[in-house]
Amino acid sequence: MESSPRDKPIYAGVGVRFLALLVDLAVFCAVFFPVTRVVKGVWVMSPRDHEWTHGWFITDPLCVAFFLVMAAYYVLLEGLSGATIGKRALGIRVVSTDGRRPGIVRGFLRNLLRLVDGLPALNILGVIAIVRSPERARIGDAVAKTRVVFREPPQRDSRENSRGRMESV
Repeated sequence: MESSPRDKPIYAGVGVRFLALLVDLAVFCAVFFPVTRVVKGVWVMSPRDHEWTHGWFITDPLCVAFFLVMAAYYVLLEGLSGATIGKRALGIRVVSTDGRRPGIVRGFLRNLLRLVDGLPALNILGVIAIVRSPERARIGDAVAKTRVVFREPPQRDSRENSRGRMESV
């Protein structure tokens, strides 16, 4: 059975993925800033607000807790439902290469590799991989066998006529 062009996924590029990331960061800020205010007495922590640091590593319990919450957020939401709040808001989702939900293992693997995609800074390797890949896959997607796709094809301002051709409305 042949698949029609409508059956093929539409892969999400850098722009929409970046906007989804910004929505996710806004969610984190809405939670983390008030928690920091209650626990530390400040809205934004400076280096002197941390309980302890070891060289380049921040080991303040609150920061470690925030890191674990962020990691769980991405792994669980993308692995189990296919989308974080940001991805859901922008109409994109993570799927395995066979089109199913990725699952926890793939969700963990693709997010662990954010460390590689983020090199050397500002996610440069990941952006290059997305732009160069025909399926818009960053390194974490390629290794985990996942892709980021639109939930539904973007809507056009046209309708199919009785001969199966698109007409503008």
